[in-house]
Amino acid sequence: MSHDDDYVDYASPEPGTRTRFAEGDNDGRYDARRGGRVSPSRAMVTVVGVVVLLIAAIAFANRGGNTEDDPESPANPDTKAQPTAPTGDTPVNTPANGIPTGFPHSAEGAQSAAANFAVALGGDRMFTPEGRHELVDALYTPELAEKTKTGMDAAYDEDFLANLGLDAEGEPPSGMTFISRTVPIGTTVKEYEDGRATIAVWYTGLIGLAGPDSDVPVRTTWHTWTFELQWSDGDWKIAADSQKRGPAPVPGDVPAATDEQIEDAVEQFGGFTYAR
Repeated sequence: MSHDDDYVDYASPEPGTRTRFAEGDNDGRYDARRGGRVSPSRAMVTVVGVVVLLIAAIAFANRGGNTEDDPESPANPDTKAQPTAPTGDTPVNTPANGIPTGFPHSAEGAQSAAANFAVALGGDRMFTPEGRHELVDALYTPELAEKTKTGMDAAYDEDFLANLGLDAEGEPPSGMTFISRTVPIGTTVKEYEDGRATIAVWYTGLIGLAGPDSDVPVRTTWHTWTFELQWSDGDWKIAADSQKRGPAPVPGDVPAATDEQIEDAVEQFGGFTYAR
């Protein structure tokens, strides 16, 4: 039976219920202007149809369940790229020394942690010894923190800092503003189990010196930062990490801003706490 054979128009703007019968059904016994009795068989067909529609609607709604066994659920680590969406979990608790802490013990919590770790480790605090050590102690597992600080101190040596226009302590010249900021574009779960997660963060960044006659203009970068996370002492910590360049889009046709405009923008617009 087609949908045009027998239907009730519940959306009609006119008062009352409008019923249309298949051609030949109305042989004069039913006046369209007056209500007539519907046969038991027709009523039964209508009831069955409504029940079938309700069952289908319930089944469709249940497809959006938020369980890790559901292949289409955002909670499932195997799910393909998902936009940020509210989950009911508090993203982070009170930040410690400016660093977000207290991420949920879940795949979404691990993604939130990785995105915020990329922001922290890509910021200008990494270029001073004191700031770098604070970040490493807060974000890495205790077993890895000391080794990481030693390796990073060697990487952020005088030559590296000088190439960015900074002195040996990571400070910019007088009248200049050093800019280093990471902006996550998205995250993906590579692996997840109860106490471990591998999360990749695709991000763009700003780095350079803003100021008069800067030899190191602020430029954009594109990288993917992969974190191996471990649940440690009630929070996600970094057990290992690595980076690679790209993917980078084709540059747009927006004219480059002046050093003063970039400096003003960085001072006016603060960063975000990222969460899924």
